[in-house]
Amino acid sequence: MRIEHVAAYVRDLNAARDFFVRYFGAVAGEEYHNPRTGFRSFFLSFEDGARLEIMSKQGIEEADPALERIGLTHLAFSAGSAEAVDALTERFRSDGYEVASGPRTTGDGYYESCVIGIDGLRLEITV
Repeated sequence: MRIEHVAAYVRDLNAARDFFVRYFGAVAGEEYHNPRTGFRSFFLSFEDGARLEIMSKQGIEEADPALERIGLTHLAFSAGSAEAVDALTERFRSDGYEVASGPRTTGDGYYESCVIGIDGLRLEITV
């Protein structure tokens, strides 16, 4: 088994698509739109074959991203090296995104940072 994709609702579908293309090198597929329900989505593909579906639809309830809760809590991206983690983290910081932690080496040996990205999505950047 392998995870086929992960999905997240976002406020602004095009802005979220552009965010993941800009910072993580995603390649966006064609936009899907169901005019009956108002649902829209893009599948974003990454270099290693992983996929993220970003979705939008009127009436979706927002959760407070600052709260720890049961369920998915972050998306983790491997930058390839500690230097790349540092550089991408600084890029986010310079572009006005909150760096919630790091870069640092965690107790279990990961070198990582955590950034609050578009729509409050928690993004872990690791080696």
